[in-house]
Amino acid sequence: MSGRMREGHQGFGPGAITPDGCAVELYERLPVGDEPDIIQRAVPAEVRILELGSGVGRVTHPLAERGFTVTAVDESPQMLERVHGARTVCSPIEELELDECFDVVLLGSFLVHAGDPQVRQGLLRTCRRHVANDGCVLIQRESEGRHENMPQERKIPGGLVRVVSSDPVGPGVRSVHVEYVFSDARWAQTFLSRPLTDKAFELALSEAGLVVDAYLTSDRTWVRALPVTGRP
Repeated sequence: MSGRMREGHQGFGPGAITPDGCAVELYERLPVGDEPDIIQRAVPAEVRILELGSGVGRVTHPLAERGFTVTAVDESPQMLERVHGARTVCSPIEELELDECFDVVLLGSFLVHAGDPQVRQGLLRTCRRHVANDGCVLIQRESEGRHENMPQERKIPGGLVRVVSSDPVGPGVRSVHVEYVFSDARWAQTFLSRPLTDKAFELALSEAGLVVDAYLTSDRTWVRALPVTGRP
């Protein structure tokens, strides 16, 4: 296990487990989806990207292969050991203090739905602190209805992802339990998620000095936000 587990988060299975319950060996197996395509369409070619919460480089690697210069940030050194073709920085996102700004700051993996509002505020402030005034922030959100109709199941190469449950555990917060089943290994993760309406999401951005520029996908899960100049 890697570091102290965050409250409300658990991870089970072989190999190192990060403080938010992610299994390093599992994330090496998970396929990349359409994230690189969405990102590439949303920003100019070959810009500098700060990727927050990069994990093992599932999105980092295809972005680097497409000519982007990526700085990958993660709090798990075991995750970052798997990243190649990019500069790496080991740090909790909320505490990141790089003395530079980037053309694009990327906050994927639904991290904006942190169960603790103070953590979410810290994530978004890090985004604002590190984006150039003429740059943008790309954020991945949960889709509407994501926490309904449990259990949910989908196949991935070599295995299965099963979202077993999503149960309310406090005002506006849900505890989500996910299982990953392969022929040779199994993992499970429990984490907290705070669903956000469009209004709540946009308010959180505003409080951090950001404003929505465009919803990039029809399901509104990918957003391009711009910095409000004159705000910290």
